[in-house]
Amino acid sequence: MTKSEKTKQPYKTQLKNLQIQLVRLQRHIIKNDLQLLVIFEGRDAAGKDGMIKRITEHLSPRETRVVALGKPSEKDTNSWYFQRYAAFLPSRQEMVLMNRSWYNRAGVEKVMQFCTEAEYDQFQKTVVPFEKMLCDSGIQIIKYYLDISKEEQQRRLEDRRVNPLKQWKISPIDDTAIKHWDDYSTARDDMLQHSHSEHAPWYIVKADNKRRARLNVIRHLLSIVDCPDKDQHLTKADAKVVFQFSR
Repeated sequence: MTKSEKTKQPYKTQLKNLQIQLVRLQRHIIKNDLQLLVIFEGRDAAGKDGMIKRITEHLSPRETRVVALGKPSEKDTNSWYFQRYAAFLPSRQEMVLMNRSWYNRAGVEKVMQFCTEAEYDQFQKTVVPFEKMLCDSGIQIIKYYLDISKEEQQRRLEDRRVNPLKQWKISPIDDTAIKHWDDYSTARDDMLQHSHSEHAPWYIVKADNKRRARLNVIRHLLSIVDCPDKDQHLTKADAKVVFQFSR
């Protein structure tokens, strides 16, 4: 199937075909005792929730977990930083999708000064070795950063306030997202520079168009996880939408 033929298909048809491939992928993960960790980071309202829902919609809930941790407890803040996240790592036959992750320290915690400079510097020094340890233990890590324009973020945040179905998404941090746009941009760039690695590279997603981003992330995810049962024609992502970070 050519790129033009794919784009002519209705969104729901494309999504269904890709979700069928995801089911095949999960069967392969279960059969071969694999461990897959997919991390989604990005600005507020970048579309992480919707992305994860489309990926997990038809997957087995027994072997699929979505992790979206809240504010750390006092015990969490007094423990090794990665400790609260380690409890949610995938076991064999599992796929875990993290809606934000340990990279909170390099993003919102850094910008909003929820951590000290020493804690931030320690994270920057240790995150790559930490992920290397996970990869060496058999966990495949795939990291996506969803990027949107300032105008699109503002539009989506305003929609949250008036849409009764999105009230649960409203956060006190929303009001600072636009105000600290440049600070978040700097923090993002520093994070990508310090934590992009051969064993756990970052992939950037242009997410102003939600549907296009969802389809291409699923295609990309399918393309980089080995699975002999997948349809190779459906796993070619648009390189203008999803691409590997480069320093």
